[in-house]
Amino acid sequence: MNARRLKQILAQARTKRILVIGDLMLDEFVWGKVGRISPEAPVPVVEVTGESFYPGGAANVARNLREFTGNVAVAGMFGSDRGGRQLSELLAEQKINTAGVIEDPEFPTIVKTRIIARNQQVVRVDREQLRSPSPAQVSRIVGNFRRRIARTDAVIFEDYGKGFLSADLVRQISAEALGAGKIVTADPNPLHPVEWKGVTGVKPNRNEAFLAAGLPWSDPAKTPDKDKALLQAGEVLLKKWQTKLVLITLGEQGMMLFERNRKPHHIPTKARQVFDVSGAGDTAIALFTLALSSEATPVEAAEIANHASAVVVGKLGTATVTPDELSASFENDRLA
Repeated sequence: MNARRLKQILAQARTKRILVIGDLMLDEFVWGKVGRISPEAPVPVVEVTGESFYPGGAANVARNLREFTGNVAVAGMFGSDRGGRQLSELLAEQKINTAGVIEDPEFPTIVKTRIIARNQQVVRVDREQLRSPSPAQVSRIVGNFRRRIARTDAVIFEDYGKGFLSADLVRQISAEALGAGKIVTADPNPLHPVEWKGVTGVKPNRNEAFLAAGLPWSDPAKTPDKDKALLQAGEVLLKKWQTKLVLITLGEQGMMLFERNRKPHHIPTKARQVFDVSGAGDTAIALFTLALSSEATPVEAAEIANHASAVVVGKLGTATVTPDELSASFENDRLA
């Protein structure tokens, strides 16, 4: 894709209105240094030098979108606890619409704490309670969506398998969005059985794709285009989900795009250095969906998602990519 075409797509993206529905989380990073081993157990002692907080999970997808458009909303659930207040404040600071968020005093906000020393993750601590929304909460979320559907261009389901995306909620929102001609995409969790039938596109990683397709794991072939097991998984998922697009992320091998009635298309990775893969999938589904809603072809959308992910894995922590960084990635690729 040349610079002019990328500029056209990004210009359209600025006007798009995207809703992200899924498991909202607070990402906490505890930064420090290791100077010794604990005398109590053979573990490092981390001397804390700072803390950072970011929107995580589905909220991180919204955060990535917010770099490209001012019209981003989230629907999900968090508690009335300290984590919920922090997450609410962070979303407000970034001007992400939270009208579709349910604050439930009986629900503990999901918090992921990563302890980082010398640019490496030492340990991660998860505080979570898996719970689906009640029938009354589902009705409230669906009602809110119906009121804003005319002001929405695309819907992203971000499933971290924490329970918020119940089968009933997905079914009702998908029917409303697809019936109104909106783009609907999903970042699935195969351990959380949800039907994605009929949506525009689904973006699993390789492991998730094999699990969802019901196929035994197979080590990657050197060339994804000749990876028979991968090609089979993509075709199975196109039929199973009856979706137009399946984008399988392949880590260091890039991405493979499957599209109805077309040959699979491999997009090689653009990552030059990898510091942290946290949130790379969030970035991929965010930019893939935004590009599709901005009249990019599926291949162009996949290329944009691939470049965006490459930028993010080169940063430490739950990071985002900016339009300038995305453009620079394409330019560096052209000059390479």
